[in-house]
Amino acid sequence: MLRFFARRLSFAVVVVFSGCFIIYCIMRLVPMSFIELQARNIATGPDALPFDELLANLTSHYGMDINIFVGFTRWVISAFQGDFGFSWSWNMPVVEHFRQVIPYTLVLNIIATLITVVVWVPLGIIAAVKQNTKKDYTITAIALMGISLPAFFTANLLRWLFSVNLGWFNLYGIVGRMHHEMGPFRQLLDIGYHLVLPLLTIFIVSIGGGVRFMRTIMLDVINADYIRTARAKGLSEKKVINSHAFRNTMIPMITFFSGFIPGLFGGSMVIESVFGIPGIGLAFFTSLSDGDIPYIMFYNAFMLILTQASLIIADLLYAAVDPRVRAN
Repeated sequence: MLRFFARRLSFAVVVVFSGCFIIYCIMRLVPMSFIELQARNIATGPDALPFDELLANLTSHYGMDINIFVGFTRWVISAFQGDFGFSWSWNMPVVEHFRQVIPYTLVLNIIATLITVVVWVPLGIIAAVKQNTKKDYTITAIALMGISLPAFFTANLLRWLFSVNLGWFNLYGIVGRMHHEMGPFRQLLDIGYHLVLPLLTIFIVSIGGGVRFMRTIMLDVINADYIRTARAKGLSEKKVINSHAFRNTMIPMITFFSGFIPGLFGGSMVIESVFGIPGIGLAFFTSLSDGDIPYIMFYNAFMLILTQASLIIADLLYAAVDPRVRAN
């Protein structure tokens, strides 16, 4: 197992390194207008240096005037030291701002994942067991609706219904105006209240793919020969499904989750932007709009590492569930 983990980790390091280099090359190919805009904004301040001098300083600071391989090497060395540069969108070091915003994204995605999994796994099993019945058709129709609705449209539809028309929730934000005057418990409830619509949006958008995936793999399992044998032995249908069929869906489910978690973080940009949640997704969207090169590089490196970490965990779970994987 240790050798398997070392081999998989070394492969992940190569992928992350190569991905960061590609992103860095793309950043270098972006027109200089972003740096020019930053220099122009600084030049308008009191006692600022002339625009041409600021432009030269910023170009040199961000390594736009040196060889691309040398520039990337400098970025990697700084990154290993925990220095991803200074964000001009947020006027602070990139890592410091990341520490401020990541808790909101983590809370949002962890709760959304738990709620979604608790719902779509049973629904997928029911749809497979009750194949070609009214329950199956109803669950499949709901799943197709979830797949077909884009996150941006769903979020704004929920805001229009529950915020504008019914007035049950605020249009955006993570806390209310009186948040700082509340006690700790009421502050927690206030944050939970503001997370209802974002969580509902993620649930609607995510549940469709999960239900259809669970239904498909469950149908493959319950039609297998060993399931027919278990039924022929007189085992109850509940025991056949829960003890024999569901256990053998673990490997496909691991595969699904290896891409599900990074997908949630990537999709947070839309949810957080619409609802004004100050998480990593909204921070990246703002930085992308401002052309904040250090923050853009950091976010893409973070997503690469998160994706590879999810794949490594999935591979380790494969090896734990199926010993044949360790032999490859």
